[in-house]
Amino acid sequence: MSTKPNNLQILMVCLGNICRSPLAEGIMKHLAKQKGLNWEIASAGTGDWHIGKAPDNRSVAAAKFLGYDISRQRAQQFNHNMFIQYDLILVMDRNNLADVKRLARTDDERQKVKLFLAEDEVTDPYWDNDLFGPVCNQVEERCKEIIKQLS
Repeated sequence: MSTKPNNLQILMVCLGNICRSPLAEGIMKHLAKQKGLNWEIASAGTGDWHIGKAPDNRSVAAAKFLGYDISRQRAQQFNHNMFIQYDLILVMDRNNLADVKRLARTDDERQKVKLFLAEDEVTDPYWDNDLFGPVCNQVEERCKEIIKQLS
């Protein structure tokens, strides 16, 4: 990557931008700041259902339990300009991966898109209240790994 690790722009992407990607955005922002990294972190959804809305209350609660505040975030929809704005686009599952890569126009843009968990998917907790805590823990652990790998 041609960008200095201290100035990375990372976008987290899930389906609606109210559960998984806001967790990843908020946790990564917090941890990167703690490490003194000047990273720009944001999130988006591939769908447009929740544009302008706050994260799901269950994600907000799970993040708060671990000491992160994601309540001020607002959902936005992924668009092609984000390929230009971000160095790395981390998606939560293979459907998101396919949806985002489909919008890419060049190989360079496609190369920016990777699964957040490298080889696995982050389960969408939307339909199961009991999954929010475990998903939040999983996202936190992966954010720590990503910071270690990229800084």
